[in-house]
Amino acid sequence: MHLEILTPEHNIYSGNVRGVQLPGIEGSFEILENHAPMIASLGNGKMKIIKDKNESEIFEISSGFVEVLNNKTSVLIEGATVVN
Repeated sequence: MHLEILTPEHNIYSGNVRGVQLPGIEGSFEILENHAPMIASLGNGKMKIIKDKNESEIFEISSGFVEVLNNKTSVLIEGATVVN
């Protein structure tokens, strides 16, 4: 699955991943390959990018939105800082 993470200032991440865990406004959820199309609001919290079995990256993010369509996930957020 291809993942794009964007803030108003710059592109945080662009590349292929196994999945991403996101802080929804009503609870956390995970998006994996072949996920059904969706649009969801995001709250403040931790976003985990799962690159492969042994590699991941965690960000603390501000509110935003996520769109999933045709194995492409676009995350549009106010801001992000690396946790690890």
